[in-house]
Amino acid sequence: MKLNIKKVIVLGSGALKIGEAGEFDYSGSQALKALREEGIETILINPNIATVQTTEGIADKIYFLPVTPFFVEKVIQKERPQGILLAFGGQTALNCGIGLFKLGVFEKYNIQVIGTPVQAIMDTEDRELFVEKLNEIHVDTPKSHAVNNIKEAKIAAQDLGFPVIVRAAYALGGLGSGFCANMEELETLVSKSFTYSDQVLVE
Repeated sequence: MKLNIKKVIVLGSGALKIGEAGEFDYSGSQALKALREEGIETILINPNIATVQTTEGIADKIYFLPVTPFFVEKVIQKERPQGILLAFGGQTALNCGIGLFKLGVFEKYNIQVIGTPVQAIMDTEDRELFVEKLNEIHVDTPKSHAVNNIKEAKIAAQDLGFPVIVRAAYALGGLGSGFCANMEELETLVSKSFTYSDQVLVE
C-alpha cells in the first residue's frame, strides 16, 4: 500500500556526541536526499548548523530549533506534514518521538510515523521491556534487574554476584555503561549512568 505522503518532518542529529554522532548525520542526510528523489517535501528540525543535514539544498526547509516535543509540535502546527521520521537523529530524536507519541501529538495531527514504529522504539529503549520481548521469543539473555536508583542497583548486584555489567536505558552507543568488579566500582558507574537515564540495567 503506497502512503499518500507529500510532506515529512525529519528529526535531525543535533549535537554530535556519543549516541548522536556522525553516523546519524550521514544517514539523515541520505534519508533527506532519498525523500527528495521521491518527490516528498522535507522539513528538517536540527539545531546544529555544523552538520551535513543542515547544508543548503539537502532539506527543503530547516528549522534550527531544539529537538524537543514542545518545538517539534510548533513546527507540526505550522507545516502540517503527513509523516515524520524519528530514526535519523540519535537518542534525542528517539526520546522526542516517544514524548510526542505519549502526548498524543501524532494522533492529534494525523501524522504517520515512517520507519520504525514508536512502540518498537519504546520496547527496545526500555531495557526491562526489551528483555521481556526477547523472553517471549525464547531468546536467552543474561539474568538482569532493571533499577531506578543506586540502592536498587546495589541489591541487584548482590543478588547477581560480581562481576556485573551496568547498562543505561535510553542511551545509544553504550553511554553510561560498563563492567563492575566490586561495589565501589558499581556505585561510581551507576551514579554516572543515572546522569544519562532514569533506568539502569544490572546484569
